Amino acid sequence: MAIFVDENTKVVVVGLTGTQGSYYGLLNRSYGTQVVAGVNPKKVGTDVQGIPIRASVADAVAQDGANAAFIIVPASVAGDAILEAAAGGVPFIVCVTEHITMHRQAEVFNTLKRDYPNTRLLGPNCSGILSAGKCNIGFTPTNVAMPGSVGIVSRSGTLAYQSIFELTQKGIGQTTCVGIGGDPVPGTSFIDCLRAFQADPETKGIIMIGEIGGSQEEEAAEFIKSNVTKPVVAYIAGVTAPPGRKMGHAGAIISGSKGTAKAKMEALSAVGVRVAQNPTQLGDLMAEALASV
Repeated sequence: MAIFVDENTKVVVVGLTGTQGSYYGLLNRSYGTQVVAGVNPKKVGTDVQGIPIRASVADAVAQDGANAAFIIVPASVAGDAILEAAAGGVPFIVCVTEHITMHRQAEVFNTLKRDYPNTRLLGPNCSGILSAGKCNIGFTPTNVAMPGSVGIVSRSGTLAYQSIFELTQKGIGQTTCVGIGGDPVPGTSFIDCLRAFQADPETKGIIMIGEIGGSQEEEAAEFIKSNVTKPVVAYIAGVTAPPGRKMGHAGAIISGSKGTAKAKMEALSAVGVRVAQNPTQLGDLMAEALASV
């Protein structure tokens, strides 16, 4: 199985007529993802290599059966696009757009929670989601992935890609790789993904990749302690980051003693998670964890 998306997912790409949207939308389609429509109200009646352009996500839902939206538009309009997709009736939205202001992210998050509680947002500023051999929405490279039994959830897209590579090198395939993004107000959390992986019978082990800043990893550790019986391997990026300086992602900032890599690693180790000292260890530690099950 897979979590959130699979071979039956039908994707509408908001931004398909743009340079980046067409590139990644068509790349996702080439993997086998069902990209059924694009959205641009000014180009209704046209197509992008056979993919019809609709006036709205609601039209793509009604006419093409879309049940997921891939949003790849500028930050100035991305918040509106997310809410329009939710109003259009898709239950799963992936937004890869970066530089959405924290205030706007909070507005969108709370509007979704209040008005569209059955809609899941992945992102913003995330790498997307890959269910190996079934569906890819976003940026995750597919040439290093193979179907298998390990789920991955990561704040960092690049480290998610490396973890896929490390696993594949060991002959260990993946169920789903979820890039939740590194912004301060993520639509989907570590806990959301851990819960889904725990419930998925085909996922036998979980890799969790965090980074400095915030308290998501510590909260995930508490969740793992009480709710996750499958082996978890983790890596926390930013061990050498100085306090008070933003490192890459908008959410990756240490405040005093809070949000440090050391604190996160200790919290995870305390609940039985195998914690890697560098990302190249992820494959080895997962192989060991699966062998001990």
